Amino acid sequence: MSIKVKGFLKDVGGASRVTAARRKSIETASSVPDPNDFIRTVADALHPDPMLLRVTEIREASPTSRIYRMVPVSAKLPVFQAGQYLSFRLHIGESELTRPYTISSAPCDALGDNGFVEVTIRRNRPYLVPDYFFEQVKVGTELLTDLPYGTFYYEPLRDSRNLVALAGGSGITPFYSMAREIAFGKMKDVSLTILYGSVHHSDIVLGDELATLERECPRIKVVHVLSGDDEWKGERGFITKDLIAKYMGKDPTLMFCGPLAMFNLVRQAASELGFTARRFRHDVVGQPTDPSVLPGYPAGNKDKVWRLTVRRGIHENVISARGDEPVAVALERAAIPVDTHCRCGECGYCRTQLLSGEIFVSPLGDGRREMDKQLGWFHACSAYPVSDLTIKIPIL
Repeated sequence: MSIKVKGFLKDVGGASRVTAARRKSIETASSVPDPNDFIRTVADALHPDPMLLRVTEIREASPTSRIYRMVPVSAKLPVFQAGQYLSFRLHIGESELTRPYTISSAPCDALGDNGFVEVTIRRNRPYLVPDYFFEQVKVGTELLTDLPYGTFYYEPLRDSRNLVALAGGSGITPFYSMAREIAFGKMKDVSLTILYGSVHHSDIVLGDELATLERECPRIKVVHVLSGDDEWKGERGFITKDLIAKYMGKDPTLMFCGPLAMFNLVRQAASELGFTARRFRHDVVGQPTDPSVLPGYPAGNKDKVWRLTVRRGIHENVISARGDEPVAVALERAAIPVDTHCRCGECGYCRTQLLSGEIFVSPLGDGRREMDKQLGWFHACSAYPVSDLTIKIPIL
């Protein structure tokens, strides 16, 4: 059986009609540049407005981690997928910062009049935003939040029903959300095996909560792999190719969330085991503290300080930007508003126009369209200055 949409000749001639229409549009277009950013317009249309959440409960997830439960001040929580994240808008000092955290509660927890979301935040070393949460955020604190974001979730049309999660440290949070959703019967016929790398058994993030889910649901299995605990009787060392092969079962989909060093090891192991890109999926990988570990990063650049000229409408600011920090961080230090959510080059909210100068774009998070690369647009959260720059950003 054949189906004609508009008739054979009209169908096969569609490309030429589109080309002709495009040329006509170019010829009749205004010479005045359009100030609107159509990509930002689409992004805004796809996501709800920022939502005010109130902290209702804080409890420990490990000696260095806390779970923050939040409910909406008004309206209801939007629908999200297990594995997606939210982005906090925080005022710290003179700067407005945005920071993403995976939602560690399950989507079903957010339903109904008493719906809530939880994030699990770890502070195992001094760091600006975790320090702020541990020291300043209390029960009753209200936080402006954008949600949901991200594409790191189970998709039955693409993924197999045998999920094998590879997690490191606080990278357990998306898989804890998935485990809760499976335990509550919302991901039917899906099994989840978690290979969870930690240093010591005394500081396993969400360890007790995972143990409870494993006892209650036979489709959840947690294998702890400890790298610095000589007393541990289970799997020890790092998550290797042999360890993945030992537990992965039949027709698995690998999903990874963890630090950069672990990602490099796991990605190599997945390749050696023959996993295709479709069956090895990973969450956004954060930019490293030392960008010189990134392939292609210019030698010596991390010790330099560059001049950054920032244009916003009729306003222009000149600030300093270190070679070892993304452009977005330099803007935040100078208290210049920049809208970021993923902090890894994925979402496109911090899309910025490069007017002059040179940048290094992290290969971990270059989520730009090919046309943006050609026309000089970049994502400020994943690009580093390698010369003096002049950039243009939206007015917020």
